[in-house]
Amino acid sequence: MKKIVVLTGAGMSVESGLKTFRDADGLWEEYPVQQVATHEGWEADPTLVTNFYNMLRKKCWGVKPNEGHRLVADLEKKYDVTVVTQNVDNLHEQAGSTKVIHLHGELMKVCSSRDVDDPRYIQQLTPDNCEVVPGTKAGDGSLLRPYIVFFGEAVPNITIAAEECQKADVFIIIGTSLNVYPAAGLIHYVRPGVPVYLIDPKPVSAGSGVKQIMKGASEGMRELVDML
Repeated sequence: MKKIVVLTGAGMSVESGLKTFRDADGLWEEYPVQQVATHEGWEADPTLVTNFYNMLRKKCWGVKPNEGHRLVADLEKKYDVTVVTQNVDNLHEQAGSTKVIHLHGELMKVCSSRDVDDPRYIQQLTPDNCEVVPGTKAGDGSLLRPYIVFFGEAVPNITIAAEECQKADVFIIIGTSLNVYPAAGLIHYVRPGVPVYLIDPKPVSAGSGVKQIMKGASEGMRELVDML
């Protein structure tokens, strides 16, 4: 069975109604990244950070996977598919994708602020219980923090993602500008000669040999499924 690796970014979830962080009307315009997505921001005002992610979770539970997410999940009927996502939403999982590697953390989980990756203290939140009261403690007595990779923190899943990319027979990139490292570097792990497709309505410089479909996630995936 052929292996497909799909790398997705914020553009994947736009049609579901989730704002991207970087676009002109994106979330960074409203909330300075230093305040809500860095370790320093967390240390300075954990209440603000906790409430910001509470707000994001509420928005996230209010949206559904779009056709693009569903078409990626449908690829599993014919291929061995791994999704590597820069997104912190769980729309790929909701759409039915079974192998999803989250590079930047997961919005629907919280963890210890002393040891982010200690599995004993990672908690899954549910739609009816997605708000964390500021000051709530994890099992180790530290403050419960979002299970999000803040700017400047290591990306623990990047090695696993790179290994998957090396095994790809087809590599698909959807909705990412390839500007955010280390995720943008994953394309360099794809073996020479493996077809690479890039779906994004805006031009992205991805190097030679990359076939770009200049459409949104759903329309682009429809076109790509026909090509595959």
